[in-house]
Amino acid sequence: MQITKNDPKMTSIFDYPSPAIAVDLAILCVHDGALRCVIMRREDGGVMGGDWALPGGFVHRDGSLEETVTRVLRDKTSLRDVHFEQLATYGTPGRDPRGHVISVVYLAILPAEMLIKGVEANSGLRLVRVLVDWPGETGGTAHVSDDTGAPMHMAFDHADILGDMVKRLRGKLDYTPIGFEFLPSRFTLRDVQAVHEAILDQSLTKPAFRRKLLDRHTLRATGVRESGGAYRPAELYELSQDQEE
Repeated sequence: MQITKNDPKMTSIFDYPSPAIAVDLAILCVHDGALRCVIMRREDGGVMGGDWALPGGFVHRDGSLEETVTRVLRDKTSLRDVHFEQLATYGTPGRDPRGHVISVVYLAILPAEMLIKGVEANSGLRLVRVLVDWPGETGGTAHVSDDTGAPMHMAFDHADILGDMVKRLRGKLDYTPIGFEFLPSRFTLRDVQAVHEAILDQSLTKPAFRRKLLDRHTLRATGVRESGGAYRPAELYELSQDQEE
């Protein structure tokens, strides 16, 4: 049965309270042996519970979530052509002191070199270490710090959101090629191990790690060796196309 606009049986959406809808961007990389994310300073930290937050913005009337992602990326970061995936939605009342705000979180994983250049071009952004004090996939809040180890307090529930990011990464690291998204198209096996150690926050034995890696993922040796660096030049590999997500 079709319901027309003037049908008295049709309930108006304006009969219900309307929470605000926002989009937040979790942009991650691995750099200098640590998992890192992009955050931006807030001038209203005393009210919002912290001076730092994930880049985000409200969905405009008649705007889509994807359009909001594009706008936030353009207006609040210096990054371009970043692929985001919708990860989770957060809507606990009280998560935002301004009122009831539902946030849709999008995740992007980038090679460190690309992300560092974008952050350096925007004085309002910082690329900070993401730290958790729980093992494995236990889950919980994450903390962020600068390179001196000084804590940086996150606004809203963004510390919880980052904790969920870490839990999700750890859960997918073993059975998907998500770890390779942190790397350029060509990489060394040492690079892959460094990504896994940063996400898992633990050291891994090289022989055992490489056996497991080559057993679970199809890698192609390029015959090219890396240049520069402090190590003996290692061979570069590529992930087989049928292994890519």
